[in-house]
Amino acid sequence: MTLNDVHSALNATEVTRCERPADLAALRALVRGASQAGLKLSVGGGRHAMGGQQFAHHQMHVDTTALLNVLATDEQRGLLRIEAGAMWPDIIAASHAMRTPSGTQWAIRQKQTGVDAVTLAGSIAVNAHGRGLLMQPLVDDIEDLTLVDARGDLVTCSRSENAVLFSHVVGGYGLFGIVYAATLRLTPRQRVVRLVDVLDLSDAMNAVVRRVEQGCLYGDFQFVIDARDPAFLHRGVFACYRPVDDEGQVPTLATGRGHERDDADLSPDAWLKLLRLAHDDKAMAFKLYAQHYLGTHGNIYWADTMQLSTYLPEYAEFIAADRSNEAIEGDVKETLVIGEHYVPRDQIATFMQGARNVLLLHGVEVIYGTIRAILRDTTTALPWAQGDFACVIFNLRTQHTAQGRQRTADAFRGLTDVALSLGGSYFLTYHRYATKAQLLQAYPTFPAFLAAKLSFDPQAMFTSDWYVHCRDSLA
Repeated sequence: MTLNDVHSALNATEVTRCERPADLAALRALVRGASQAGLKLSVGGGRHAMGGQQFAHHQMHVDTTALLNVLATDEQRGLLRIEAGAMWPDIIAASHAMRTPSGTQWAIRQKQTGVDAVTLAGSIAVNAHGRGLLMQPLVDDIEDLTLVDARGDLVTCSRSENAVLFSHVVGGYGLFGIVYAATLRLTPRQRVVRLVDVLDLSDAMNAVVRRVEQGCLYGDFQFVIDARDPAFLHRGVFACYRPVDDEGQVPTLATGRGHERDDADLSPDAWLKLLRLAHDDKAMAFKLYAQHYLGTHGNIYWADTMQLSTYLPEYAEFIAADRSNEAIEGDVKETLVIGEHYVPRDQIATFMQGARNVLLLHGVEVIYGTIRAILRDTTTALPWAQGDFACVIFNLRTQHTAQGRQRTADAFRGLTDVALSLGGSYFLTYHRYATKAQLLQAYPTFPAFLAAKLSFDPQAMFTSDWYVHCRDSLA
């Protein structure tokens, strides 16, 4: 059978079979059987990872999405232990069922933005981050993990127990075992007010400092994507969220998955309209987006469900259908490929100027882009957040042709060069375009990471096409 990632759809992978264990006993039996038979396993959940991280050609695939039960709660300390195949809407719902001794609901602190149908295990594997202005990646929210290792044994790891393994599993891209369960550190649920500015990047750092001083917890900067606009990558919408004591009703919008989200500003139809404009009329897309956000200045949201997203995985099909009467070149499929780059915060303006030059040189289109903040990761063995960075995310329009893929690859290599020249880095598994030199410059401890993988998994039973590519490129 063939599996593919949901977002870029560029990783069609033929696997021998796909297993979806229903409980811990079935998961352990599956791993033990594979170990005894000398088989290799890839592991995935929501299948949003790109770059081949969750698939391996001609190997067995383990789908963890049936493992989603709440295992234990600690209302006193705000700890939620849950099977790691649970997706974020389910995790949020489980947190809402918990209350502090004084009656306040508990809530998650952060989740990755853009998509909700990803598992907790997947977020742990990549050490995801959200919109926090003063937050480390997700590892800071993990109390402990329960792992099924290469022998099928159950291992608990945390900062104090099997700490070396813990530091490799979080941000370890699924290579050190299958995360069966995790204990999340929660925070009391609170309302936040949205504060919106449309400003130039040169003012953004001062704006970040100002908003942090005002107590804002979350924020991001959505920049102009129209390459013909002098403000390309330079001007944007800066939205921040500050805690408030307002007890008013927060509006909700059904997601269609049995949950509700509070950031009910953009319905799927409105989101699709903006996405179509981002392809066809970028100036109008930004104008409408800015108008929309300015119109929500002062709105009140819940801090946790504000982080949920409107996402249509079939957006490419929607846009193709919308263009059914247009003469499109060869009816070529296209999707978006994501890249994320990190630079010291005081270098963000320089990076964006360099990025502008790279994108114009290669003639690639940005469909969506944002800048977020991250604090240095002090826990994991292979941290992508090696400093207090600005994170810049590009979604590049990519035709599924040799030329289209090459254009995107060249653009991301160029963007990586700019980030590295400024003391920055890039995210490892969105794609496999980085050169060996770029990989080693950004992650000089990567060879040690590969050696640690084999010390915990000598037969390299847990594998992926991304792992094989990186291992072989450094051989």
